[in-house]
Amino acid sequence: MKKIDRLVIKSFIGPLILTFFIAQFVLVMQFLWKYVDDLVGKGLNTGILLELLLYASARLVPMALPLAILVASIMTLGAFGEHFELTAIKSSGVSLLRFIRALALFVIGLSVFAFFFSNNLLPKANLKFGALLYDIRHQKPTVAIKPGIFYSGIDGFYIRVEDKDDETNSLYKITVYDHTSGKGNDHVITAEKGQMLQDEEATTLTLRLENGKQYREIDPQEPQPEKRYEMVSTQFKSWEKKFDLSAFKLSRTDENFFKDLKQMLNLQQLYDEIDTIHSEEHQLLAGFNNYLIPYYAFKRMGVDTVSHANDPAPVTQAGGYLADLNSYDQRTKIQILEKAMNKARNIKNFADVTAKQMSYKSKDYTTHMIEVYRKFTLSVACLVLFFIGAPLGSIIRKGGLGWPLFYSVIFFILYHVTGMIGEKLAENNVLTAFGGMWLSTAVLLPMGLFLTMKATSDSKIFSVDYYTKWFGRLKPVKTAQP
Repeated sequence: MKKIDRLVIKSFIGPLILTFFIAQFVLVMQFLWKYVDDLVGKGLNTGILLELLLYASARLVPMALPLAILVASIMTLGAFGEHFELTAIKSSGVSLLRFIRALALFVIGLSVFAFFFSNNLLPKANLKFGALLYDIRHQKPTVAIKPGIFYSGIDGFYIRVEDKDDETNSLYKITVYDHTSGKGNDHVITAEKGQMLQDEEATTLTLRLENGKQYREIDPQEPQPEKRYEMVSTQFKSWEKKFDLSAFKLSRTDENFFKDLKQMLNLQQLYDEIDTIHSEEHQLLAGFNNYLIPYYAFKRMGVDTVSHANDPAPVTQAGGYLADLNSYDQRTKIQILEKAMNKARNIKNFADVTAKQMSYKSKDYTTHMIEVYRKFTLSVACLVLFFIGAPLGSIIRKGGLGWPLFYSVIFFILYHVTGMIGEKLAENNVLTAFGGMWLSTAVLLPMGLFLTMKATSDSKIFSVDYYTKWFGRLKPVKTAQP
């Protein structure tokens, strides 16, 4: 490797790592904002949160890596152009394509890694993320009673306290509504003071109350028309209630329940699922054809498919037997028509059910093919965005995070929006899975070729200095006064 190649790659790696982690940080913050309601109040320890963020970060790589390559390529070539290093290299006889050849090979290597990541690591990350997020969402909130607010995290109980001492876990002016009987507020407990204590393994919660009263309604032996019930009121100096906290602990679901989801399969598994879908489609069509075979056979012979009286039917010129309804009495004629209508309805119902099942299989096939193409679109997007960013950086000749970031955001939004539109169109069968998933590439690839042509010819189409000087010429020239 020549010195110029080492220089380009060394200048590219720094911005690439910086922009990748910045993009990852922004996307992770967006993830936390989206799922904050599922995480707050669950009493999750730091290890669980870090594990969830790790899996979430892995799932965000397909968005962060292409953006990082785009920004880094613009920054690198823009910095070379801004310091006139690119001009000096071109003046020495080295073309732009030769200058970025090593960088292009490096990005190709990143694209190969992106495919390996998308096919092998990303499905596992999706599996573990989906299973862990499912467990967190279905975990009950921890026991965190706040003064003046009813707490309903314990099934069948509503607890309210006026004041709380966090250091001693002491509660003051406590009201407990016991709904475990299923008959409403038939058991109410009040106390002046109390404590909530957990055992060392946090499996049992003990509520101890002091100096309080209990109010309990007694079910009458006979129905009371005026809805008057007896109530028993008792006082106590000490009262204790234990609650099972096993439901509050995070229980990990078996990941095998989620492993068949499309996003959690690699290419070989996806192709196996697609073969299964094709096999099920053939079975549906074969079952439908077998159902209609008797009707086809009778139709070819020219025989009425409705069984009726054994009276001989007129013989047609073709030699087949065809029942003439006019040769029967009214009652038999009605029976024949009713049987024919019932069979027609059965055929229609069977055809409708088969059509719906085929539609489901077709949609399932499309979604699986979308996931197949998604394995490749990440790698190709890295290459396409590089061949947009590198020539664009040599044209604008601006380094840093200013103009490069501005242009990067524009092209990345175009890439991301067209990708989402194409995927939605494919899911709705407006486009094929191939056309929908490669729509963004089809839009950006001509742009990359156009920018590469302009960069090799030293075009100033995106140069800020060029437009600044051009608009500067439009200013009116002040003439000296005589």
